Amino acid sequence: MLPSFYVRDIPIYGDAILSPMTGYSDVPYRAMCRAYGSAMNYTEFVPVEALLGKHNRFWTRLDRRPGEYPLTFQIFGNSAAKILEAAVRIEGELGPDIIDINMGCSTRQVSGRGAGVGMMRDPALVAETFAALSRHLRVPITAKMRLGWDEQINFMEIGRIAVENGAQLVALHGRTKEQKYGGRANWDAIAALKQALPVPVIGNGDVRQPSQIDEMKAYTGCDAVMIGRGAIGNPWIFARQRRTDLTVADLFAAVRRHAQEMADYHGEAFGLLQFRKHLKRYMAGMVELEAHLPALLQCKETAVFMHLLAEAEGELPPTLPLREAEPDAAEEELTCEV
Repeated sequence: MLPSFYVRDIPIYGDAILSPMTGYSDVPYRAMCRAYGSAMNYTEFVPVEALLGKHNRFWTRLDRRPGEYPLTFQIFGNSAAKILEAAVRIEGELGPDIIDINMGCSTRQVSGRGAGVGMMRDPALVAETFAALSRHLRVPITAKMRLGWDEQINFMEIGRIAVENGAQLVALHGRTKEQKYGGRANWDAIAALKQALPVPVIGNGDVRQPSQIDEMKAYTGCDAVMIGRGAIGNPWIFARQRRTDLTVADLFAAVRRHAQEMADYHGEAFGLLQFRKHLKRYMAGMVELEAHLPALLQCKETAVFMHLLAEAEGELPPTLPLREAEPDAAEEELTCEV
């Protein structure tokens, strides 16, 4: 099998990639999506200030499973010197395959201080940051960004600056900072960026069905498609499988595997607590399971959870197809797809 593209000298086998998402892209969910075909993993993003002192809870976002390759460590900040210092440290201590600079997070806490998409307002900072990283690091450097701010659509300028200063790949979410996750993603912008840059470009935005992976690639010419919120409760998208083509048996097999992964990694009680947001999305649209959901969401023991799950599955015909569910806007607003 030939690589779909390279990040400098790192081959990437596949064209669908799980997006980095705060609160979701942890070790267990990355393992789930990788099992279904995600071609490259990104960590949750980490503020560089948290990487400059003693080890703390943010370092766990950079955990990796043996054999998880390639893994891109995503960091963010508003100081080239601090970004470089943090990147050098994690390269020396943790051995990332790729380091990505987040220029896409639109939350006020991040963008308001000049980090995330806030960094796009300062082209000189972008140039300084990527030039410094390229000079001092051995691993490839990449960028993830948005279109810009509503009054300053400068993705083309920022993409060129990043690449001219050493970025080996650019991922573009086709929305502005002000749009957050509303409106339609601008696939034309992704196409324009792909035409302009000599490095791989990943497209991101409005991919919720397997067919849309190929649609985005055909429309934009991008090298791969990044899927975030459309993959929550739907890891099958990476295997090009529609949720409506799957059965209840497929659903419960994925839920069991994911719940066990969460319990093994996070610990039983905390793992099941963290799994609740995933479980809601797995079961969304399945009215037959609504009566079982409260007990499953309150469960703190893996054995009990698995027993309740078996009871719920036993009440349904195994060939019952899954249904689509509309995204929960309230839940999405809590998810920073970065």
